[in-house]
Amino acid sequence: MKQRKLGQNGPTVGVVGYGAMSFTDFYGPTSDENSMGVLDTCLDLGITHLDTSNVYGMGRSETVIGNWLKQRGGACPFTIATKGGITRDSGRRFNNDPKHLEEALDASLTRLGVEAVDLYYVHRREAEIEIEDVTETLAGFVKAGKVKAIGFSEIAPSSLLRAHAVHPVAAVQSEYSLSTRSPEMGLVQACAQIGASLVAFSPLGRGLLTDRPHQAAAIAGMDFLKVNPRFIEPNLSANLAINAQFRALAADLGVPAATLAIAWLIHQGDHVLPIPGTRHVTHLQEVAAGGALDLSDEALARIDKILPIGWAHGDRYSVGQWMGPEKYC
Repeated sequence: MKQRKLGQNGPTVGVVGYGAMSFTDFYGPTSDENSMGVLDTCLDLGITHLDTSNVYGMGRSETVIGNWLKQRGGACPFTIATKGGITRDSGRRFNNDPKHLEEALDASLTRLGVEAVDLYYVHRREAEIEIEDVTETLAGFVKAGKVKAIGFSEIAPSSLLRAHAVHPVAAVQSEYSLSTRSPEMGLVQACAQIGASLVAFSPLGRGLLTDRPHQAAAIAGMDFLKVNPRFIEPNLSANLAINAQFRALAADLGVPAATLAIAWLIHQGDHVLPIPGTRHVTHLQEVAAGGALDLSDEALARIDKILPIGWAHGDRYSVGQWMGPEKYC
């Protein structure tokens, strides 16, 4: 697998990371035992960057990782990133207060069983608190030795530059894939400008960019997808029909669709690191293969012809799901 830096001065990691929301039941039922097996397979495949959050399963994802580390013993073989800032306390959806973030971070460290995390993100910005002030809070965690580097999730390029002027921002996490290209309208460029990694979550378009995309019957049982515009008819049928061409192209190139989608993303910049998530080892192998696949200019052109910018039917979020992410284009 190809290797890349996580942040300006951060550790070298496998270019394909792992999104540990899949250690919860968010996209379907799983077990802690299965998740432990996924972590074993990650190491076997060269996936060394784990991304989690305190709200993934309300601590379950971090606990699984912590228990795996405890059972394994010895030095941690992963670069671990986690997040804080989403809350349901006192009717608030987001809380970037210094006290809240420190309490969330301390709880995350306890669940993970580590003294410090390699990367700590503010999961969602609280609009009432200036980003410079939030960055100062995160910088304090670095000084205290609890965090090695800081980042933000779903922020605008302008906010990133404001934050970076206070303290180096190592990474920005944003949805980015062949079906969500908005980061190319400023965020990809701003991250490159300051040397930050762009950590791409949902790099497979929440399953659309695979050989086994979710069908209507399965989506009906997924709380997030069943209200997401891209997975509601008539958009779902339109998106599946267009993606049939992408799946055919992947087959023609001799790789799974997921492998091709990950490889395309990696080719969008030396600072782009996808973090796909899955509960299935076979799928994990497919996405990991994207981290070693080189694409010719011809292959990239064929992909762009089939899935040009703006091809997806429906917004990437519903009105309610848009609460928190910063719009900038």
